[in-house]
Amino acid sequence: MRATGRRPGVAAVAKGLSYGGEHGALWIAAGLTGAALDRARRTGWLRGTALVGAAHLATMAVKRVVRRPRPAADRYVPLVRTEGPHSFPSAHAGTAVAAAVAFTALHPPARHLTVPAATAMCLSRLVVGVHYPTDVAAGALLGAATAAAGRGWLRAAPGGRRD
Repeated sequence: MRATGRRPGVAAVAKGLSYGGEHGALWIAAGLTGAALDRARRTGWLRGTALVGAAHLATMAVKRVVRRPRPAADRYVPLVRTEGPHSFPSAHAGTAVAAAVAFTALHPPARHLTVPAATAMCLSRLVVGVHYPTDVAAGALLGAATAAAGRGWLRAAPGGRRD
């Protein structure tokens, strides 16, 4: 995957996703935009955004315990700088998948945007060379679990789905 980052277009997209995904910023902005534009489900959007934040906190807590170093830069120099030295699990993957699960539970048509965007975010972490595949998989699972745990809370919000 990292070798695909040698292609300028792929590198530019991967870098953009990496910068936008720092601390879940892209997903938090998406949730707040949903809350601003969708008055009927405002509380749900805010709760979904809170679940993205919870996923970020969960991934950071696991990183502090596991302390797995990032991939060595001897073969491929990473395309982006990172906030910390630990890679497991990927917080970018965790927040991306949490957003996809939460926002899709709240508004099912959102899956057409959130699922491909979350997938791209997960892959970008491999392309920029700052994670192992298992970091991304674990982050995605932790994000999915965090959002799934909050589905009832989302659905209990005014305007939430009750299926």
